[in-house]
Amino acid sequence: MRRWIVFISFYILVDIYAFQAVKTLSKNKTLHVIYWLVSGLVLGNLIYQIYINMSRVGGLTPYTNQAIGYFLVFFVPKLFIVFFVFGEDIIRTPQAIYSFFTEGKSSNNGHFPSRRKFVSSLALIVAAIPFSSLLYGMYRGKYNFKVLKYALEFDDLPEAFDGYQITQISDVHSGSFDNAEKIGYGIDLINQQQSDVIVFTGDLVNNRADEMDPWIDIFKKLEAKDGKFSVLGNHDYGDYVKWDSADAKRENMEKLKGVHKQIGFDLLLNNHRKLTRNGEEIALIGVENWGAGGFKKAGDLKGASLGVGKKDFKILLSHDPSHWETEVKGHEDHYHLTLSGHTHGMQFGIEIPGWIKWSPVKWRYKYWAGIYEEAGRFINVNRGFGFLAYPGRVGIWPEISVITLKKRVQAHDS
Repeated sequence: MRRWIVFISFYILVDIYAFQAVKTLSKNKTLHVIYWLVSGLVLGNLIYQIYINMSRVGGLTPYTNQAIGYFLVFFVPKLFIVFFVFGEDIIRTPQAIYSFFTEGKSSNNGHFPSRRKFVSSLALIVAAIPFSSLLYGMYRGKYNFKVLKYALEFDDLPEAFDGYQITQISDVHSGSFDNAEKIGYGIDLINQQQSDVIVFTGDLVNNRADEMDPWIDIFKKLEAKDGKFSVLGNHDYGDYVKWDSADAKRENMEKLKGVHKQIGFDLLLNNHRKLTRNGEEIALIGVENWGAGGFKKAGDLKGASLGVGKKDFKILLSHDPSHWETEVKGHEDHYHLTLSGHTHGMQFGIEIPGWIKWSPVKWRYKYWAGIYEEAGRFINVNRGFGFLAYPGRVGIWPEISVITLKKRVQAHDS
């Protein structure tokens, strides 16, 4: 309750301060009433969805996501307005103090100079950028699927796998979906890549296995010549909701494993498969979730790799990229390529190929989106197929990764 009081107090304070810009530009009482009415509805809906409707039994729902989304759409721009209004007050305050001492306490004139309409207008113009961006992200960005293609070269890739193509998706979060047509389009886009293998790197649901029920038939359409493989992510274990009993939680996990099977995913639970082509093979290794900090550490890299030779070409599926940073990239066994997800790229950022790639999530994860290489070992951090909490994406679009393995051509002395 104390947190709610602090949160609501901060929200109201920001609202009051941002309102100064609106009041400076317009004295229309109807507009003022609309401002406070919309602000109250947004806050009230958020409190209802999170505090009342989002019980620890149900967890995040599309309705909760919508409430969070609208809150961000209307609140984040106000922070920009406050920046300008507060900046103006930094100038107005010394002027008011000077006026107070020069004109005296008995002066009938107000000591604070009037707010300038130019500053308030500029504040609202700047605030329109995050407002329109977040709104676009909710209604268009969240299903703005992008196919990102990479070609990675390796000295020791078996000849038979030169040109081998992998499609990776991650972080479906099916409990957030609200548009079957758009999801169907995403699945068709995956199939259009005609990859040799499809891999899914965790977080099929937000919390409960039955969140996938409406989407199983769509995901069953995924096709790949050499099969479809998957691992679990931190949200798949049901750790973020309250269960009636330990048995109920175990039953949910068993049902989720069954969902993977229904879709046609070969779920790798700390084990591996050998992919064979023309008498040569590569190892596809899948670990359960392993995340740094407070995240579940069920991944067993050693156990998953039993039977895989040190010199074998290895592809590792591991949901959380902190696993690669902490345990994999410096491992004595050479894991050539790791495929991860988890970060979502925070669903917000700026990416202009060849120029800038930025998201606030970089302050939490060193490896947060795209391909990274260290000591001849690669990781691809997929930006995610779905979304969570904020029901949208701005700048960091839902991703389908297509990775082509290439054997590096060795230069010969003439």
